[in-house]
Amino acid sequence: MPVSELYQLFIHHPQITTDSRHCLKGSLFFALRGEKFDGNAYAAQALSAGAAYAVIDNPEYYSGERTILVENSLTALQQLAHHHRKVLNIPVIGITGTNGKTTTKELVAAVLCSKFNLLYTEGNLNNQIGVPLTLLRLNHDHEMAVIEMGASHPGDISELVHITMPNYGIITNVGHAHLEGFGSFDGVVKTKGELYDYLRKTKGIVFIKKEDQVLQRIAGGLEQVTYGEDDTAFASGHVVGNNPFLIFNWKQQGKIHTVETHLIGQYNLENLLAAVAIGRYFKIPAERISRAIANYEPTNKRSQLIRTDNNFVIADTYNANPSSMKAALENLRALQTSPKAVILGDMFELGETSKTEHTHIIQTINQGNYEKVLLCGAKFAQTNSHYQTFTTTAELIDYLKAHPLKGYHILLKGSHGMELEKVIPYL
Repeated sequence: MPVSELYQLFIHHPQITTDSRHCLKGSLFFALRGEKFDGNAYAAQALSAGAAYAVIDNPEYYSGERTILVENSLTALQQLAHHHRKVLNIPVIGITGTNGKTTTKELVAAVLCSKFNLLYTEGNLNNQIGVPLTLLRLNHDHEMAVIEMGASHPGDISELVHITMPNYGIITNVGHAHLEGFGSFDGVVKTKGELYDYLRKTKGIVFIKKEDQVLQRIAGGLEQVTYGEDDTAFASGHVVGNNPFLIFNWKQQGKIHTVETHLIGQYNLENLLAAVAIGRYFKIPAERISRAIANYEPTNKRSQLIRTDNNFVIADTYNANPSSMKAALENLRALQTSPKAVILGDMFELGETSKTEHTHIIQTINQGNYEKVLLCGAKFAQTNSHYQTFTTTAELIDYLKAHPLKGYHILLKGSHGMELEKVIPYL
């Protein structure tokens, strides 16, 4: 079925679902395939549950005019989202990067929502499925969209920007992550830079940290709106407090604005200044920008401070890579408090560099003089460090049950697959 015909169905049935267990009456069900499932097998169930139509790509599951057979269901979903984005034609900001892209997206959204009816990526729906699903939530009431885009292989960002067609873009930074998929750091730079490549061709605008030499090296030929600690940046600012919440100031037309945030970590300054830059660019009043940032509270286990009955926990369990792990450790080291504890889980998808990168983290820990260090995972175990190490999260929990920590400021960080959030009830 041509995308134009599919779009006519979407106009009358704008609710999209890929889960047969959650089909709103009159929705469109897309049968997607995964490594361990085939959505085609659930098309009939989706129709019975209330879906108006089911889009499938396996003719064996065709069951009449309410099933729409396409060559590839995921491609059809992406083409539909691309067509919808073109029809509505509102400004779109695309966000990617190794670290901070979700926090930056949330901060930017908080600022822009103070003026615009905004659509932005929910949670971490930033892949080849999540991005089109987000775009298909756009409606005629929206004035702008902020779309987060993630990548783990070369070409991922190129694919997503051609679906999304951003007018503006921001790469938060480029670091050592997903090296198993990218092959090298240069591969990471090239893939993230695909956002710049698209904007260069379409004469788009980038928001960029002025001092980031890696990004500046690949940003030639682009119109830049800069942010950073350099006073000549469009949005400049500095950390003025960090114990434990980050306090920063930023300057506009000679006036200093000081903002007390609910974020942990000096490394969040660039994320905050990115939000300031975007707010300023879209002519949001300074007081409104500061208020939106001050009111934002992280709830997604990203640099989130949690006060338990016994400790203060800096929960950063959603993701981890060498650069973000090092930044989190250095931030804990800088806090004027004691005692401090470090509980770290393995970093995934580092390929052949995994042992080396985990060893580098051990070296960073050695510089911190922490009162307690607990490591978790087979990769940390391979470093043969002198720190207490547990093979699994379950073993770590058993230890904490028998040896509870009390009175600590604790950094809890690891890759999402380590499921370190399960440790929080025992801290």
